[in-house]
Amino acid sequence: MAKNKFPFLNREISWLYFNERVLQEAADETVPLIERIKFLSIFSSNLEEFYRVRVATISRLANLNDKAKELLGFNPKKVLNEIKNIVVKHERKFENLFQDILIKGLGQNKIFILNDSQLNVARGEFVRNHFRDKILSNLVPIMIDLDQPFPELKDRRLYFFVRLTKISAKKSEKYALIELPFNLPRFLVLPETNGLKFIILVEDIIKYCLDDIFYVFSYDDIEAFSIQLTRDAELDIDKNISDKFIEDLKTSLDKRKKGKPMRLLYDTQMPFEMLSVLVTKMKIEAEGLIPGNRYHRFGDFITFPNVGGKELEYTPNVPLKVQGLHRTESIFNKIADKDYLVNLPYQSYDYIILFLREAAIDPKVTEINITLYRVAENSKVINALINAAKNGKKVNCLVELKARFDEEANIFWTNRLMEEGVNVNYGLTDYKVHSKICLVKRIEKGRNVYYANLATGNYNEKTANIYCDHSIFTSNKEITSDLLKLFNALNKRTVAKGFKHLIVSPLESRNKMYKLINREISIAKTGKPAYMILKVNSLADEGIVGKLYEASNAGVKIRLIVRGICCLIPGVPGFSENIKVISIIDKFLEHARVFIFGNNGKEEMFLSSADLMTRNFEHRVEVGFPVLDNDVRQEIKDIIDFQLQDNVKARDITKLHNNKYHKNRLSTKVRAQVQTYNYLKTKHQ
Repeated sequence: MAKNKFPFLNREISWLYFNERVLQEAADETVPLIERIKFLSIFSSNLEEFYRVRVATISRLANLNDKAKELLGFNPKKVLNEIKNIVVKHERKFENLFQDILIKGLGQNKIFILNDSQLNVARGEFVRNHFRDKILSNLVPIMIDLDQPFPELKDRRLYFFVRLTKISAKKSEKYALIELPFNLPRFLVLPETNGLKFIILVEDIIKYCLDDIFYVFSYDDIEAFSIQLTRDAELDIDKNISDKFIEDLKTSLDKRKKGKPMRLLYDTQMPFEMLSVLVTKMKIEAEGLIPGNRYHRFGDFITFPNVGGKELEYTPNVPLKVQGLHRTESIFNKIADKDYLVNLPYQSYDYIILFLREAAIDPKVTEINITLYRVAENSKVINALINAAKNGKKVNCLVELKARFDEEANIFWTNRLMEEGVNVNYGLTDYKVHSKICLVKRIEKGRNVYYANLATGNYNEKTANIYCDHSIFTSNKEITSDLLKLFNALNKRTVAKGFKHLIVSPLESRNKMYKLINREISIAKTGKPAYMILKVNSLADEGIVGKLYEASNAGVKIRLIVRGICCLIPGVPGFSENIKVISIIDKFLEHARVFIFGNNGKEEMFLSSADLMTRNFEHRVEVGFPVLDNDVRQEIKDIIDFQLQDNVKARDITKLHNNKYHKNRLSTKVRAQVQTYNYLKTKHQ
């Protein structure tokens, strides 16, 4: 489809609107205070990754000629400028929220963040002793000679840019850099006084003790201002799946640390002449220079200590049970009778671990196949697979080494699994394996019987506590026979096609999705009711957007739930009058991908590992799968209905891009995540 022939919002600009919704959660005074700090942290971490990857990519495209820009569909330099304008506005909002939450909000709860100028004698002595005992030995300043090349700053590390001034007849200045090591705890809780709690950040501890660092110099004034550099983090990997691949990847990870500077965050209190030195010596381009506040690397605030009451955080949900599944009964016997659904994080992830543990010890199980994309730090999934191998099972494990920012962890797990006798396949040459599938072979009465787990989220028990996903257990032969075909191909490091029931990328997903949308278009053209409900993290594929516009024009009613990027613009006359889009940002991260099609009264539902993005169709191995059990389908539909009714945490995505909270005619408040938990609690008790 030709570029720009219909309304299509630039993907990067859409992503910034999404991150603004995260910032809205930090601004929401109904959200507990510590949780608001966490949303500030998430906003900051998101933006950091955005610069490392997306802005880095656009920056590479900035020097394209006009013909290439026309084919691309946008002007990279113009987009970079628009990104900077939006980011600067967001950073101002961030700074205002920082003052409102961390200064005023915490103060109202008798919690105070102190900086280096706010310490009394007693607390100053406590801080200085801590500095000398725990911090000083970790710091090695780099003295800067302005006639020499500027030192290479590490990606995402915090630094102080320091100016030492001697006030005399002939004024003299010297500059230095201090790197704050990652291993230093970011927060120090100071002794409580009269019921008042105090916290100081490591930066302010260092600023308070600068004279302890530079005591060998006889300068009259020492100033220090925080900076943080974000580098291009895209990997330049030779696509060579051989025994040499892991070494190639390690080399590329080392290169990532020295990528092109993309963004320099600086303390706006820094004097102009100091900033000028940085910009000149580091050769930072204008769009990469971002004014920030006193504190950078705000992602660390995800671990901000709650020294106040429990009411400052969300009350943890007790993981719910799944009716019919029990720890003391064989999960295979249960799955043989019917499909089971686990709704994460509301229901316990232990059922997935139970499935793998039973497979590891069951004498009837002979083989386990699984794909791993991101795994937890102390992974019970990995331990279960290792135990299965030790128990004589054949374990085939595909670990995707190209999972962005998890590459090093996945290299570690690959080596560990191989040491323990697991057959490890570490990916395909041209495609990331992003599917979340597991297939267990069991010998029953002399024949092979297969049991499967298919999910919308990773085999990661840590993220399963905060990501909303659906995970299905099934022994349905329609599903397991297709899965067996897929694993046979993956274990040979190839991709397959010709699946009867699964929707598998990269060879078939696009055509199958087009076919499902075309069916609704055909139904609508006969005058019958036609509809689609699609829930994804991102909608950015131009072909799918065009198809949805076509369906809208044919009269298909389309409801979209899109958490992140949405390049489709709803409500545009002649294109999207029958399309409504909402985005839900709340306590948990909405991560499930659900596709529902009216099908002339015979509604069909699919779950998938794939978003509606070009990379998911063309550059990844993804698996979508039909939900065949009526009870499971109804449960997912009920949860989707709660989300469509949400009038507390849902935002309307419109052509105005103003992220207004969704309002509807319901007289009662509906908060989908609370409603879902209560619904599952009642249904499965």
